[in-house]
Amino acid sequence: MDLSGKVAIVTGSGRGLGRAYAEALARNGAKVVVNDVDHAAEEVAAQIGGHAVVAPVGSAETAQLLVDAAVEKFGRLDVLVTNAGILRDRVLWKMSDDDFDAVINVHLRGTFTCARAAAVRMREQGTGGSLVLISSPAGQRGNFGQTNYAAAKAGIVAMARTWALELSRSDIAVNAVVPVAATEMTKTIPAFGPLIEEAERTGEPLPDWVRRDEGLGTVGDVAELIVYLASDAAKGVTGQAIGIGGDRLALWRHPAEKQVLFADGGWSADAIAGQWDVVEPETYGIPLPVAP
Repeated sequence: MDLSGKVAIVTGSGRGLGRAYAEALARNGAKVVVNDVDHAAEEVAAQIGGHAVVAPVGSAETAQLLVDAAVEKFGRLDVLVTNAGILRDRVLWKMSDDDFDAVINVHLRGTFTCARAAAVRMREQGTGGSLVLISSPAGQRGNFGQTNYAAAKAGIVAMARTWALELSRSDIAVNAVVPVAATEMTKTIPAFGPLIEEAERTGEPLPDWVRRDEGLGTVGDVAELIVYLASDAAKGVTGQAIGIGGDRLALWRHPAEKQVLFADGGWSADAIAGQWDVVEPETYGIPLPVAP
């Protein structure tokens, strides 16, 4: 994919998945504004010939700072990848207001403010663009101890679908990416932590069944989807939630009615109870990996 002439912003790109995204975009020719809360952003920017903005996402001020940096340093903005995130995992009855607000501010509000500032600039340019919003399997299925994170990541997918509608006339594609990769953050997820730690302990790559059946691999496995969505080859791909990890590429289904029952005149509570045994409930939560 030739991204020459394109300018991208990647939030939270000083390490982990964000860094892999920034490196992959630069490797394919894009100029990248690297963002993080510390000097790791400057180190990555120096390595890839980009520009660093050290600031926490969430506020409108940081969002505008990022867009202004892209325009002032590289002349335009074509791609935004909203990757920045934090965790404050607690079960519901132990989660504080601060735990909840901190995660929502970075993930959900940070995605909103950065996307809004980027959309304004892209519409002014009149040449289209791509917003790539990073979600999570936790947002699609829920995950124990992650009320704040799961809510934010589910909201991000909903925003992607909404913005795809609103920005279609401006030729700005909006997609959510649902990545799974071995990172410090992923190690905190009970379903994947032991697998990653074992691979790190032994120095062996993740087993084939993990890469294929669980879709868990390296950060580099995920980065290629970001490159594709940033490229002209992805023109017309919008409003989608796309999962990637290890050897797996998946399109997540939009929420839809699974079963529909009718009752003349409407439903009473007793009637609902009498019919519930014919309903096939959905599963929930991220399934635990099962070795073959």
